[in-house]
Amino acid sequence: MPKLIVVTREGEEREIMGESGLSVMEVIRDAGIDEILALCGGCCSCATCHVHVDPEFASKMPKMSEDENDLLDSSSDRDDRSRLSCQIEFSDALDGLRVTIAAED
Repeated sequence: MPKLIVVTREGEEREIMGESGLSVMEVIRDAGIDEILALCGGCCSCATCHVHVDPEFASKMPKMSEDENDLLDSSSDRDDRSRLSCQIEFSDALDGLRVTIAAED
């Protein structure tokens, strides 16, 4: 199982193991980290699973869809590392991925 490193809003770093094929949002949720609301359940329609991806993994991220880009525009904490965690499929290729949970809007 690949490892995901999650930095909470308080700065706590947690290493969790995730199942390949799940979204990063699902891995975080299943680990009991409740800072990711994921109100839409992963349908790319709410932006409550916003994370900042470590620059080391930027080139490994799937291309951002227009819908994801539009939703991220609504966030006051958006930057060039912003992604919706429901849109990132977790896999062995992302072993060691480090994400920081975005500020709550």
